[in-house]
Amino acid sequence: MARRIDVTGAGGVRLAAWEFGDPPKGDPAKAVSEPMIPTQSPGEKGLPSADGGEGSRPSVLLLHGLMGRASHWASTARWLSERHRAVALDQRGHGQSEKPPQAAFTREAYVEDAEAALEQLGLAPVVLIGHAMGALTAWQLAARRPDLVRGLVVCDMRASALGAASQREWGDWFKSWPAPFATLAEVRKWFGEDDPWVERPNPSRGEFYAEVMQESPDGWRPVFEPEQMLKSRETWVYDAHWEELTQVQCPALVVRGLDGELGRAEAQEMVRVLPRGEYAEVADAGHLVHYDQPEGWRTAIEPFLEAVLTPGTPRTPDAQSASDSHSAPGAP
Repeated sequence: MARRIDVTGAGGVRLAAWEFGDPPKGDPAKAVSEPMIPTQSPGEKGLPSADGGEGSRPSVLLLHGLMGRASHWASTARWLSERHRAVALDQRGHGQSEKPPQAAFTREAYVEDAEAALEQLGLAPVVLIGHAMGALTAWQLAARRPDLVRGLVVCDMRASALGAASQREWGDWFKSWPAPFATLAEVRKWFGEDDPWVERPNPSRGEFYAEVMQESPDGWRPVFEPEQMLKSRETWVYDAHWEELTQVQCPALVVRGLDGELGRAEAQEMVRVLPRGEYAEVADAGHLVHYDQPEGWRTAIEPFLEAVLTPGTPRTPDAQSASDSHSAPGAP
């Protein structure tokens, strides 16, 4: 089960947060989390308020990457919810959060949104888990508000600048989409097999993009506006983000898929500059680590989370050996 809680982000943008509860039956790896109870606000009956109504239950906030949505975290959030309070946020312009044409899509706005979610939902001190762009938001918030963050997991996000060529490639890629798609099966096939950025068939990538499509009168289109995604991306793609990593005071785990966007050398350099950094990698995973290999992802991060959220738990990180490799972009 997942319930929606409305949050007010920077500039008054309405954000949808999803709190996960009972573990599902069957294989949850690709489960979709749509609204199952009416929209509610913090402080209403049955929901936590900013005064810490959930007591001392440790909290985790999950932040998806560019083009993603909170339901991409369903598998992770559900096993987390067995022992912790697990909340995933649809970030501005994504999922069921608002997409105002004139809204700010800056780094500052994304960070302020996450900060607002922590404060309005009474989650702090929290462990932030971010994928790709969501990971950048997480470590920038951890650097800015160390009082709110007790731990950080960075999933497959680079700290180096990607540059103008990367932004142009993304613009061209959006234009290449054969949207609208006639069926969700066509969505899965194009993103999992036919997309020129796919080096080999990748069913989990197809499922990932099927999750962010909605039916319209002429077929299936993304729930986001591609122009807003490019606007969001251009606020970080030209810059390096090493300095903020040095300012993260809490324990931090950098996780990469062996075939992901984040190379091993850069990941280990990120660990080096983090004051309390650790490293893990997941075999047979690409950029969408938690989607490609949900069990491997859990194995990689669970010991870190237990150590951070359960005082006195020993932590002995064991980085696997692997060689760097490149994969097609997923959802940074």
